[in-house]
Amino acid sequence: MQWTTAFEIPSFEPKINHDAVLYSIGSCFSSTIGEKLQDRKFNMVNNPFGTLFNPVSICQAMEDSILEMPVNTDLILIRDGLYLHFGMHSDVVAYSKESLDRLIQKKQHLSKVQLEKATHILITFGTAWVYEYGNSDQIVANCHKQPAGLFEKRLLKTEEITKAFASFLSILQQFNPKAKIILTVSPVRHTKDGIPENQLSKSILRLACHEIVTEFPNAHYFPSYEIMMDELRDYRFYKEDLVHPTEQAEEYIWEKFMMAWIDPKSFPIIKEVESIKKDLAHRPFNVESPAHLKFLENLHKKLERMSHDFDFSKEIDQLRKQVQYRGK
Repeated sequence: MQWTTAFEIPSFEPKINHDAVLYSIGSCFSSTIGEKLQDRKFNMVNNPFGTLFNPVSICQAMEDSILEMPVNTDLILIRDGLYLHFGMHSDVVAYSKESLDRLIQKKQHLSKVQLEKATHILITFGTAWVYEYGNSDQIVANCHKQPAGLFEKRLLKTEEITKAFASFLSILQQFNPKAKIILTVSPVRHTKDGIPENQLSKSILRLACHEIVTEFPNAHYFPSYEIMMDELRDYRFYKEDLVHPTEQAEEYIWEKFMMAWIDPKSFPIIKEVESIKKDLAHRPFNVESPAHLKFLENLHKKLERMSHDFDFSKEIDQLRKQVQYRGK
């Protein structure tokens, strides 16, 4: 019996391998896929400005980075003694205006360097609902729990999204004309806007993606939203909040992404890295047993061997802590 509606996802070129240079930005899905790629030792800069939801703010962040634009200090605010920026997620935070300015500049420089040599750029649109700040009609990336009266909420038009993307792409192509853009719509449901409103928002994002990939040959669409809505159409694939996909669902979408975008030649490396991660998470019954000591010795040799090609410094440090703990 068939219990789900499966559909074919085309295979894209050029594939992502371990020589690729990757940049990820946008909603939670970008962070999730970015983390999976980072964990498997791909060269990835993952959501440096924190989670961004609307397409205009996403494109603006990348555009400002490439053009080395000064930080718009008019969008800096103080909340609970901390300095935040309306164009960034609350993960981008500092204890002074000056230190926040330096932090954002650092993240912009990191983005500029990666974007200018990126082979693949993963962009995830989360919502078409935006908030405009004050009298300037400036679209913000995050309201940072400020009074609702400071903002005007509205729905983006498809043309605004395609215009913002076209502006970013025209600048990117001056520095990196060969970069492939992977567009996707976040499978996370924005139910706080309302169920009909969320569906309207996702529909606008999906239409905008369609128009972008139709107009720009180097842009491609990956159907993460459709996988969640059709192949995984069941609440058992959502976390308790009934909004975010479970780890099982994320893993399923990741496997679909691998089949569509990852070079099969990288699969053995991915498998070996995943094996190392699993071994590091292993908790033995007896930490002093000869079998476990041999296990740790073999794992250390494997890490040392893999370190010739990839950075396993964090994993080696994690293993050393396990050995130190065992010796106590």
